[in-house]
Amino acid sequence: MKSVKNIFIVIILSVLFTSCSQDFLEKAPLDTINTDNYYQTAEDAINAINGAYQPLQWPKLYNMRMWTSDIMAGNSIVGAGGGDDGRETQDMANFVTTTDNPGVLDLFRGPFPGILRCNVVLQKVPAIDMDENLKNRILGEAHFLRAHYYFILVRYFGDVPLITEPQVPGDDLRPARTDKNKVYDLIIEDLTTAKELLPVKSSYSSTDLGRATKGAATGLLAKVYLTLGEWDRVVTLTNEVTSLGYQLNDNYADNFNVYNKNSVESLFEVQYTGDAGEDFWSNENQASWQSTFQGPRNSEMVAGGWGWNQPTQEFIDSYEAGDKRKDVTVFYNGCPQFDGQDYDQDYSLTGFNLRKFLVTKEIAATYDNSPMNFPVLRYADVLLMKAEALNNLNKTTEAEVPLNLVRVRAGLPAVTGKPQAQMKDIILHERRMELAFEGQRWFDLVRVDNGQWGLNFLHSIGKLNATEKYLLFPIPLKEIEANPNLTQNPGY
Repeated sequence: MKSVKNIFIVIILSVLFTSCSQDFLEKAPLDTINTDNYYQTAEDAINAINGAYQPLQWPKLYNMRMWTSDIMAGNSIVGAGGGDDGRETQDMANFVTTTDNPGVLDLFRGPFPGILRCNVVLQKVPAIDMDENLKNRILGEAHFLRAHYYFILVRYFGDVPLITEPQVPGDDLRPARTDKNKVYDLIIEDLTTAKELLPVKSSYSSTDLGRATKGAATGLLAKVYLTLGEWDRVVTLTNEVTSLGYQLNDNYADNFNVYNKNSVESLFEVQYTGDAGEDFWSNENQASWQSTFQGPRNSEMVAGGWGWNQPTQEFIDSYEAGDKRKDVTVFYNGCPQFDGQDYDQDYSLTGFNLRKFLVTKEIAATYDNSPMNFPVLRYADVLLMKAEALNNLNKTTEAEVPLNLVRVRAGLPAVTGKPQAQMKDIILHERRMELAFEGQRWFDLVRVDNGQWGLNFLHSIGKLNATEKYLLFPIPLKEIEANPNLTQNPGY
């Protein structure tokens, strides 16, 4: 996709719908379909909504760009092969991002195919003669996914084009940016609708597990309100999630076990099957890049092993003594073996590598076949959202309860009797360690105290180039050149 214009019309000119997740990751026909003759049956509707999930899997989003945000957030460095390897991510992490940065272009373009696929579903599926419960579920999935895609965009870029209907030739294909408050209005409306239409997780068969659920929509809506600072709503919604039966896995490591996908703690995961399809590097790929990219370089510990996302000393030092999550999340000198092999700190520029998403060669014998899902929203996150909201409502003692559920699982002592200001830092620290390398830290840095809390942290670890302008990415130069109605973010 070479311009905003192409993004807006690609869904009309060629249907790219393919299925997603466990059995619903099997591919659907990619040709001889158009929107005039396609939306006739329930099968058409299912294939269409399955296609709306697929852009989440692409490198522009969760197969690369979303997890590299932890590098920007100071948890890690690019590592990799050194030199210019990952230069665009290095620039983003060093806060010298320019408008022609390829990583920024990926993040801007990444959500739009999914948004447009959702828009087509929402336009076409209501007219199909099919089971009403299935129809409502599909429409709920479309509302959830559209909200998810826009939530990514608005947090990275602020004002963005707001497209709620499929674009066709003859329409205005050069939309201006819409005020972020209106974008948030749509996100909230979509998630409110989704949580009413979607079924509970337990109602899905094993072949449909991984689809959006009532719990996923409720939890994501809580995160939206957390971002907006509406604490009462966060508490209400996180309580609703609890009432749906979600709970912590007994073992933190079970969240990253390929044999425990979509577990009792999981509200929503991006699904991967380990099938590289026609090409590991293409959008048809159904294999995760995590293990391949993040395995220790030159180690032979995993298939691939390109050494990306190497944790910093400061991050390692942030673990409290006895934190069980450390051995699950990172490799360090003297750490437990992985698949019978010792870790050598010389594998990394920092002396550390990421462990959390790696799979053994028995599971993925080649670099292009990791089936590891990516966690988007876990119940631990919900509990920490609730703790933060309660603390901000001056209910600090009540905030201890959800916070300590997470801490005790990690093998840490309960926190009690702390003043509100100190409790704030404790909760945010807990979010950092619990959700490390899951693409959450950057969004916490830029939302708390309107980003000032994040800037203070970045400065404290030596990232002095970080200034207010970098709390939002620039609108990519290529998009502005293709669409003169797009304005630039301040400072770029």
